[in-house]
Order: sequence, then structure tokens, then C-alpha cells
Amino acid sequence: MNNPTGEGASKIKIGTILFSLLLAVFILVQLICVVTHTTLPALITSILSEEIQFAIKLSLTTAVISTILCIAISIPAAYALARYNFFGKSLVNTILDVPLALPPLVAGVGLLIFGMTSFGRGLAEIGLDFVFTPLGIIIAQFFVNVPFMFRILRGTFQSINPRYEHVAKTLGCTEAQAFWHVTLPMSKNGLLSGSVITWSRGIGEFGAALMVAGATRMQTETLPIALYLNMSCGELDLAIAAATILIIISLVSLFAFERYGGFARVF
Repeated sequence: MNNPTGEGASKIKIGTILFSLLLAVFILVQLICVVTHTTLPALITSILSEEIQFAIKLSLTTAVISTILCIAISIPAAYALARYNFFGKSLVNTILDVPLALPPLVAGVGLLIFGMTSFGRGLAEIGLDFVFTPLGIIIAQFFVNVPFMFRILRGTFQSINPRYEHVAKTLGCTEAQAFWHVTLPMSKNGLLSGSVITWSRGIGEFGAALMVAGATRMQTETLPIALYLNMSCGELDLAIAAATILIIISLVSLFAFERYGGFARVF
């Protein structure tokens, strides 16, 4: 007898796999088109140019600083929302997720307007001027990317059984000691995967950084800004160099992120 159920299942299997392969090929073709648009000597020359070197250094520096800020803020926030129930918890969770749905340009406009308020001007007077400065890039990266770190850590803390902390406290640890010596070490994979994805997204941040810090060559020029500026004025080799570096960073970061199971804990 024929087995229509098995035959149908086989067709579904082949069809879905085919769709996934087509999608993968489509994405891969786009990346190949970027990397192969220029010659290797021209690509190397562009990467070694003063402008791209400046963009690389500024991107790495700002992304590292913003990632550290994301870690420092997300650890206590994620722990509180993973472990405790309190009035307004759902509202706080929703607000912390807003930057995920908010267009980066809108976030940048908000930060720019905030910098022009009396409080923002007060910060500028004490040396924390973030409007059209590299500090603005850090603030923009932090605002846009902190929800990713927060979500990963919240999921990580939720996956750790609170019993471990209770046992540590019965052995003489305070609540803080139980967190630092038990829970935090157990969340190292979440911390690592969250740090990697936050750092890579920080390097690629464009919209919010453009609004807050502007697009000034050799001052607030990160790799995405360098890509934008050079595409705008027809310097394709420099633009392709910036794009190639961003692609390499993205692929390496994605590999590390998947290696430590980050996607399983984001949502």
C-alpha cells in the first residue's frame, strides 16, 4: 500500500530544505558581491589607508566601551527581572525592550534632543558633551544595543535554578556572595555570547550614531560612517573596504554567538 502520509512528509521535508538553501544562497550572494566588487590589491590599499585605519580604531574603541556599559547595567537589571516579582515588572520589561522595535534614527533624534536640554547642556559643561562627539557614538551604541545584552542575561539567569543560591546561603554565603560566587560564574556563556553580539552590533551601529555624533571625517567616522561617506562621494574602494571589514566582524561574531548558544536565550 502507498503511504501518503510518508510521501507528503517527504515532500514537505524537501520543500522546506530547498527554501532554506535558497535563502542561504541569496544572503551569501550579496556578501560575495560586496567582497568581490574590487580587486585584492585595491582592497588592501584601502584598508591600510589613514581614513579606514582611523574608522577601525574608533569603531573598536567605542564598541568596547559601550559593551562594558551594557554589561554593567544589564547584569543587575536582568537579575532583578529574572528573580524577583515587584509592582510594575511587566511595564519595566516592556520599556527595556522598546529600543528593539524603535528605529535607530528615532533613537538618535531622541538622544540629540536630550543633549540640547538644560540637563544635556549641564553635562556638556562638566566635560560630558556627547552631541557631535565620539562620546555620542558610545551613548548611541549603548542605547540601541543594551536590550540585546539584557534579554540574553535575563534568559540566562532564568535558566539557572535558584536552588544553587539557596544552598550557598545555607553554607554561610550572603545573598550578594551567592550571586557573585555561584550565579554569575554559571552565567558565563550568556555573558560571553551577549558581549560578542553587543560588541559586533556596536561596531555596526549607524542610524543613531549618525544623528547624535554626526558624520565628520577623521572625528566621528566609524566604519559604517566611513562606508556611508565614501559611497556618497563615489570612493567605492574605501567604501568596499569598510564593508568588507564589517562583514568579517559580523561572521566571526555570529560564529562565537552561536557557539555559546546565544540565540536560544535572546527570546
